[in-house]
Amino acid sequence: MTKDTKPLTIGLVIDDSLDRPDGVQQHVLTLGRWLTGKGHTVHYLTSTTQRSDLPRIHSLARNLPMTFNGNRLGIPIAADRKAIAQLFRDVTFDVLHINMPYSPLLAGKIIAAAPPSTTIVGTFHIMPWNTLTSVGTHLLGAIQRRQLGRFRQVIAVSTPAAEFAAKALRVDPIVIGNPVRVLGFSQARDAELALRDEQPEGQPVKIFFLGRLVERKGILELLAAAARLRELTTTPFELVVGGKGPLQDTCLRYVAETNLDDITTFLGYVAEDDKAELLAAADIVALPSTGGESFGISVVEALAACRGAVIAGDNAGYRTVMEGLENQLIDATNTEAFAQLLQGFVEDPQRRDDASAKQVETAQRFDVDYIGRRVIEIYGS
Repeated sequence: MTKDTKPLTIGLVIDDSLDRPDGVQQHVLTLGRWLTGKGHTVHYLTSTTQRSDLPRIHSLARNLPMTFNGNRLGIPIAADRKAIAQLFRDVTFDVLHINMPYSPLLAGKIIAAAPPSTTIVGTFHIMPWNTLTSVGTHLLGAIQRRQLGRFRQVIAVSTPAAEFAAKALRVDPIVIGNPVRVLGFSQARDAELALRDEQPEGQPVKIFFLGRLVERKGILELLAAAARLRELTTTPFELVVGGKGPLQDTCLRYVAETNLDDITTFLGYVAEDDKAELLAAADIVALPSTGGESFGISVVEALAACRGAVIAGDNAGYRTVMEGLENQLIDATNTEAFAQLLQGFVEDPQRRDDASAKQVETAQRFDVDYIGRRVIEIYGS
């Protein structure tokens, strides 16, 4: 905490549960822990959340599981106004930080109950994956028009997200990226590099995918590119897939049909604590999302951790994170171009090393210490 910043009582508001490690949840948890470490008192205002490792969690509504914008999430069933009123009697919040778009059934009720003395800011997180997402967000903007006037400032996690928020909600966002604890990932990279001389020679180049096995994350496009890559190169490589999802059976069938099963490993669900080590051990991290990304927390983590090169889908959110590394972006639906980009990195270890050095510098732009200080400035501006 800077000398000029007084300790604040902050409510981080998310309509969804905090039990899943998805992007908005990661934003809330990373920022919350940083704020707590700086001496602020953080409360988490959520729908049904079972975790007990965080203090001051207030589960104010039950949630209903659904899919929105290609992601799993929970939408809250109407929160109890009495419980919200009691929370405001018990806690005097200096700031409520609302994650957006937000539901009128939970966050909307919290905003309505907040006293005038409480500063309200928001962070807008999404890019539309389909027409329904776009129409739904515009509809929320119309419903919440008056309430949005209560916000001191809306933050958007990227320029494309800011442009969408401006159109859908008629707000004027400031762009501040998602916070990532870069240090933990870069330390994993350093540890991996320190062991490089001890590793046996002739190991296959490891290509690693980490993400939900859903359409927009590009896993099927990666498998197709890997099948073509095998025709293009004599350099041994292996493919490791971390994550699970509804496309898992489809992926397994494709791997069998294209004879990739001897070089492909499916890890299933990857715990948060295991991510850094797996990313650091990869020669290439491929995150070929085809769209619907407002940012790319997973990309920042890979940039900080990977001992080799990160290849990312050329979509609006990932392009923001990969600024300066545009030659590592790919339209994953172009199988030939994707395979050729992989080939260049598979066959050239020096090119992978050069990419890794640049990537660590790029990731620093989103370190939680830098992002957190910018958010604190918004709270007090």
